Amino acid sequence: MEIIADLLKIILPAALVLYAMYLMVSAFLKKQMDDSLLQTRSRQVEVSLPIRLQAYERVCLLLERITPNNILIRLNGSATTALEFQQILLRDVREEFNHNLSQQVYMSHEAWERVRNAQQEVLTLINQASASVHPEAAPIELSKKIFEKIIEENRNPTAEALKFVKEEIQRAFM
Repeated sequence: MEIIADLLKIILPAALVLYAMYLMVSAFLKKQMDDSLLQTRSRQVEVSLPIRLQAYERVCLLLERITPNNILIRLNGSATTALEFQQILLRDVREEFNHNLSQQVYMSHEAWERVRNAQQEVLTLINQASASVHPEAAPIELSKKIFEKIIEENRNPTAEALKFVKEEIQRAFM
C-alpha cells in the first residue's frame, strides 16, 4: 500500500507537469500556425491585389470602348454602307468583350453579369438601329439611328455597368 502511495506521489505531479507542457506546446504550435497562415494570406493579397485591380481597370476600359458614343467615333469612316458599318460595330464589340473574358475570374459574379449584360445591350442597340436603316445607306445614317435610340430610351447601355464596377472597386480596394 505504501508503494502505491509513493508511486502516486511521483506519478501524479509528473502527469500534471506533462499535461501543463502539452497545453503550452499546443498553444505555441497553434500560435505559430496562425502566424504562418497570416503571413501566407498577406503574401497572397500582396500578389493578387494588383492583378485584381488591373482586371477592374481593364473591364472599365472595355465598357468605355464599347460605349456607343466612343465606338461610333472610333470606327467612323471604316465602312461604306450601313450594313458594313453594322458588321464592323458588332465585330468590334464582340472582340473587345472576348479579349477581356478572363477578367471575370477576378470580379464578383454580379459585376461580371452586369458587364456581360451591357455588352449584350450594345449589340441589341446596334441591331435594332440597323433594322430601321436601309442596308445600302451611308454609315452616318446608322450612327444617327443609334444616337436616336439612345435618346429615345434615355439611357446609355454601359453606364450602369460602369457605375457598378467603379462602386465595387471602391468597396474592395479603398
